[in-house]
Amino acid sequence: MDFLQILGLIIPAAIFSAAPLIFTAIGGLFSERSGVVNIGLEGLMVIGAFVGIVATLTLESMGLGAASPWIAFIFAILAGMVFSLFHAVASITLKADQIVSGVALNFLALGLAVFLVKNIYQKGQTDFVQNLIYRINVPVLSEIPIIGRLFFSNAYVTSYIAIGVAFAVWYVVFYTPFGLRLRSVGEHPMAADTMGINVIKMRYIGVMLSGAFAAMGGAVYALTISGNFAAGTIAGQGFMALAALIFGKWHPLGALGAALFFGLAQSLSIVGQQIPVLQDIPQVFLLIAPYVLTILALAGLVGRADAPKAIGKPYEKGSR
Repeated sequence: MDFLQILGLIIPAAIFSAAPLIFTAIGGLFSERSGVVNIGLEGLMVIGAFVGIVATLTLESMGLGAASPWIAFIFAILAGMVFSLFHAVASITLKADQIVSGVALNFLALGLAVFLVKNIYQKGQTDFVQNLIYRINVPVLSEIPIIGRLFFSNAYVTSYIAIGVAFAVWYVVFYTPFGLRLRSVGEHPMAADTMGINVIKMRYIGVMLSGAFAAMGGAVYALTISGNFAAGTIAGQGFMALAALIFGKWHPLGALGAALFFGLAQSLSIVGQQIPVLQDIPQVFLLIAPYVLTILALAGLVGRADAPKAIGKPYEKGSR
């Protein structure tokens, strides 16, 4: 197996593994740029995965076929936005500790999802969906020598959507009035309030957007990788996305790059047994590699990451 063949295995797997992380990290960016810590991304992914699978199964039973998962994404996004309100109300309105609120969100999401699965399907997991998001070859681009095979062949549409969303969010956050308001309430909420920006409203919007994108990430994971939902479906993906956000220094393109890096690490556990250099390494080491790299990356870079200055600080109008 030559070098290009190895890349042909690793790069497509890395891109598709990174897609859920990209969506979820972008979601965390909206919340934390507004000044609200959101370690509840794991729980929001769980809700997105649960609703995505259940909605797809329901729509399939109604005869919608291949359109089912795409419609299910909409339901997952709406569910994520609604569920994120628990964190928004607790941390913004009630001024509860944002870390505690996020942890509670994670426990609540998993417990609720497992409870509903057992009551709906009378077992510990849902049925498998029939219409997953499948891999495609991008017309024309996949025919480009070398590059086409590596980046535009055997890939998921959701992966390209995730990358496009990261660039779109970069533009929105740094080059639009909405993005300026969002960043201002995360950096200097009192100054933003003085300029007539509703700090509470912007923070609610930031948290709800985090719920939408994180739930989309969970649904993408469930409908491209797992195919069903159980208690262990997400299994730390939300925390890895949070790490990608921090590793990327709260920047959309930085989060994109970090998610692709972690996706690369995850891809080794998928295709490692087909690569001569890695096939003799025990599978368990390849499975834990993404988490080890996450710890090493954060240990080396988190101290130099420039977090929003008002992150984690409740805001009360008129306070100094």
